Amino acid sequence: MASKSSGSGRKAGGGLARPVQPSAELAAITGSDPLPRSQVVSKVWDHIRKNNLQNPQNKREILADDKLEPVILERKEVTYSYFADPLYVFMDEEFNQYEIEKDDLEGVMTFIEDGMTDVCEAVFYNDKVISVELPTTIVREIVYTEPSVRGDTSGKVMKTARLKNGAELQVSAFCEIGDFIEIDTRTGEYKSRVKA
Repeated sequence: MASKSSGSGRKAGGGLARPVQPSAELAAITGSDPLPRSQVVSKVWDHIRKNNLQNPQNKREILADDKLEPVILERKEVTYSYFADPLYVFMDEEFNQYEIEKDDLEGVMTFIEDGMTDVCEAVFYNDKVISVELPTTIVREIVYTEPSVRGDTSGKVMKTARLKNGAELQVSAFCEIGDFIEIDTRTGEYKSRVKA
């Protein structure tokens, strides 16, 4: 999960794996026994998947049921700051830092890279960050792909391209090293080539 960092370093043990007592509302989903925050998030996601609570058109949107509605989530705009093994650090506009483990960045790790300026949305529960959501569309640079084949500019022929962070995806055959591409973070798919 995450904790707010005071900037003075972390205490040994950090409390990230320490069991927390779920509120009565959350216990309806996770059970009443104390659990590490990572297991709380996992159980909430299990509930969401089991009850098909993700919007089919936008998987990042959760359609709350009677059990999930009382679990109030707060949201705050943040940007990725740096990696402090094993935590990823995000910062809000007031320069507050929030640390989050890789496991809690499920679905967005593919697009996290040093120097990214995307404004993300941190999701909080009981003043703790439980996940980070990227914008629907992001722009990334291709650092490697095979040379283009002359003649095909239709965009229907695809090839593999690698991004700065090592992630790979299928792009149009006319895309080249150094090109910037638009990616739909909901599907992880290439949308178009854009001007830098």
